[in-house]
Amino acid sequence: MSTRDIVHIALFAAIVAALGVFPPIILPLVGVPITAQSLGVMLAGSVLGARRGGLAVLLFLALVAAGAPLLAGGRGGFGVFLGPSGGFLIGWPVAAFAIGWLVERTWQRLDLGRAFLANVLGGILVMYAFGVPWIAVAAEIPLATAFTGALGFVPGDLVKAGIAAVVAVTVKRAYPIIEAKTSA
Repeated sequence: MSTRDIVHIALFAAIVAALGVFPPIILPLVGVPITAQSLGVMLAGSVLGARRGGLAVLLFLALVAAGAPLLAGGRGGFGVFLGPSGGFLIGWPVAAFAIGWLVERTWQRLDLGRAFLANVLGGILVMYAFGVPWIAVAAEIPLATAFTGALGFVPGDLVKAGIAAVVAVTVKRAYPIIEAKTSA
């Protein structure tokens, strides 16, 4: 790993942390906050690619687990992983990796549509696959109720996917960080 890779990983971990400054909005049915930090996860995957994007989010989560109050609302410590939002947190590095993997495979043809689709599939679907079942377990509610409650996240997450797509395409044109991968 080069010095440049390490700097990019640290930078995007800091971006995810900085997005925690925006105050969270708690969804009452599921007890999970709507935050801007999932945008940072999408940006990490879209701009850095699979490996570096996933590592940036893992670095951020390691700092949170160590007690740094970097999550929206000033939360931190290992206990946040056991709460209703823990599944989303665990899914963040997987989502960043999945987004990056999809972006790398379409790098030569990357446009707004492909970048948006990568963020929806790799980001939103992956995050929800981890987050919704964990909400049901942690909040002791039926899975259907957790899924229904999580639908409140969808409009904002679609906007975040759009923002991440615009940034990814712009960065590709101005300062390409990702190297194209073959689909093998």
